[in-house]
Order: sequence, then structure tokens, then C-alpha cells
Amino acid sequence: MSRFSNVCVFCGASPGARPEYAQAAAALGHELIKRNIGLVYGGGSAGLMGTISSTVHANGGKVLGVIPKELEPREMSGDAVGEVSVVSGMHERKALMAEKSDAFIS
Repeated sequence: MSRFSNVCVFCGASPGARPEYAQAAAALGHELIKRNIGLVYGGGSAGLMGTISSTVHANGGKVLGVIPKELEPREMSGDAVGEVSVVSGMHERKALMAEKSDAFIS
């Protein structure tokens, strides 16, 4: 069993310049599942955020997305997965992500 309950992953709302980035995001999602670690992330459904969150969610993992209200229209291109907390701004986003996470990957 892992000593971490939840890990926060900082990644982009774009897929990146190389396909290896999306492959790495999916692989990290599978590793979190394997270790029974929940995902805390930026809340978007696009790009690398969407890849890792959908991977974790589709495999039965716990997902918490934290997104500022102003970014919701740009970073949410589809249905949200897991729990989503909409916050007032970036400061509140980072504070909530820190509160809910035991470790960070960026």
C-alpha cells in the first residue's frame, strides 16, 4: 500500500508537441491506479489533463479536478470525470490542490 492517498499532477490543457507526452500521461494514470492513489489535477478535460483524468477515472480511480471559474470554458472541452471543484481563482485552486494532495508531480 502506498503512503500517499492522493497525488496532484500539474500538466497542460494541450496534448503537447509529441505523442509521447500523452502516452506518459496515460502511463502515469495507470501507475496511480496500480498503487491505489487518487488523482488531484487542474480540472480540465482537454489535453494532458484530459488524458490522465480519463485514464484514472475509466479504471475505477478517484479523481478530483480543481478549476477556476474563468478557465472553465477554455479547459473543459467535454464531460468532466470524477469530482470537480470550481473555485474563484488561481490562488484558491493551488491552495485546494495542496490541501487535498500528499505529493506533487509536474
